[in-house]
Amino acid sequence: MSGVKCTNNSTTNGSERSCYTEREWARINAKETEEKKKQKNLFFIMGLLLLIVLLMLYMVYYFVLRSHDYELFHTFQKTDTVFGIQNGVQLSDTAEAFASDLCVTSGNVNDGAIALKASEGALFNLEDNRVDYAKDIFTSRSPASLTKVMTALVALKYGNLDDIVTVTDTALDIEYDSSVCDIKVGDQISLKQLLYGLLIASGNDAAMMIAEHVGGSVDNFVTMMNEEAKELGATNSHFANPHGLTESEHYTSAYDLYLIFNAAMQYDTFMDIINRTNYYAEYTRGDGSPVAVTWETTNHYFTGEAKSPDNVIVYGGKTGTTDDAGACLTLLTKDLYGTPYLSVIMNASTKEDLYAEMNQILSMIEN
Repeated sequence: MSGVKCTNNSTTNGSERSCYTEREWARINAKETEEKKKQKNLFFIMGLLLLIVLLMLYMVYYFVLRSHDYELFHTFQKTDTVFGIQNGVQLSDTAEAFASDLCVTSGNVNDGAIALKASEGALFNLEDNRVDYAKDIFTSRSPASLTKVMTALVALKYGNLDDIVTVTDTALDIEYDSSVCDIKVGDQISLKQLLYGLLIASGNDAAMMIAEHVGGSVDNFVTMMNEEAKELGATNSHFANPHGLTESEHYTSAYDLYLIFNAAMQYDTFMDIINRTNYYAEYTRGDGSPVAVTWETTNHYFTGEAKSPDNVIVYGGKTGTTDDAGACLTLLTKDLYGTPYLSVIMNASTKEDLYAEMNQILSMIEN
């Protein structure tokens, strides 16, 4: 019959023949086409959602779980000549000595330019090897955790960052309630991770384990620290421990801190650590269970609790505070033209005063 379409439909009782007019057939085809289109769109949306989920999981893995395996972008490029790496020279973990010349002064410099209440303060122009500000920078004082820059320098010079360190009771041989990374006896953690905990979280327990591992004993490591100080010409320094907690024979000066920080800047790992606001570490307990922790910076310029002058870019540094040392800070910065500066304050009354007075020193940087 003209204009009629017939199909065979399978049923439980056999096969049935159904016939439709052309209009009905067109409607059936249109409905089937629409259903197929809906299914196709559904599969496309599900595939897109799956792709987005996979992308999000990858981003979490890359930027959170694996972020500590990659170096951050440095405000100071490693190829800058101020760090002693000439253009065209292949980079390694240890850069060549950034300068044979040093900032030198015989006494105070521009000390009347600002009203600094802290006992010692300094501003060193690292490009021109010039002292732009100096107040009492050769007097020996308790340095608190600024000590840890020397600890890091000795560890970087003589240690193997890939070594796995087993935490011992030595990590607990520190003052109660002092700053720690909270590592436990029996933990298996790399020397590199301990260095990040040392300088970012200012962990005294990390300092003790670094000293024991690199020096064989804490006492021997302290001897290495003092030998390194002599090598650098840090004649107003003597160290009694690797963390900076107060001891009568533990002292340094603002100028010596410049010499020590200057030497530590030769190491790419040191430059990466001081530039970070935090560090994510994964290691294992003595029983084999995993540990994941994020250590946060103690630098108020990075936490947002302090703001530098508009013409100054903060790269990083090291903080230190004890009752005897007061509030202390070494800070690496640059001006808007890229000129690097190192500034030091020792024995400020409070942390608030420390950053307010550091900004006074930084305000002397001219553009």
